[in-house]
Amino acid sequence: MKKYMIVCAGLSLALAFTSCGKSSESAYKKAYEKAKSQEAAQRVDTQTEAPATIAPVVTRPATQTRVVDNADNVSVRQEKVVLVNGAGLRNYSVVVGSFSLQANAEGLMQQLRDGGYNAQIVKNESNNMFRVVATTFDNKLDAANSRDQIRGSKFNPKGDAWLLYNMQ
Repeated sequence: MKKYMIVCAGLSLALAFTSCGKSSESAYKKAYEKAKSQEAAQRVDTQTEAPATIAPVVTRPATQTRVVDNADNVSVRQEKVVLVNGAGLRNYSVVVGSFSLQANAEGLMQQLRDGGYNAQIVKNESNNMFRVVATTFDNKLDAANSRDQIRGSKFNPKGDAWLLYNMQ
């Protein structure tokens, strides 16, 4: 009789465990199906809305700002510079070299002076660059003509001379 009771208790216990497992599985399945339906509903909502257009951000360093008076289509950089060595700047200058070390700038300045130019050195305080100015003028047209003559010369073989407008 004891054997029957033990067998019945074991069967009851096995039946109890198997029925509990099914209910928890079905609860998980219901939660999963509910999450899937919510996700599908969100996808439908986002597809019906118009996509937002985002304009790209364009940044330009302050050293490459164009001067407003640009009717002759000559590119000019605006920088606030301080005279380091030379007689003084006018409004528009032709820059033939930029250096992080003042000694390098002085070397190019001396070469320009030996070649007959009234070269000067100025320093851009915002980025600590020493600019070598070959010539300086009151108007942009004369400066542009001088820049064109200097480009390709032995003092500027790469032809990368550019105009500087001194923001005083």
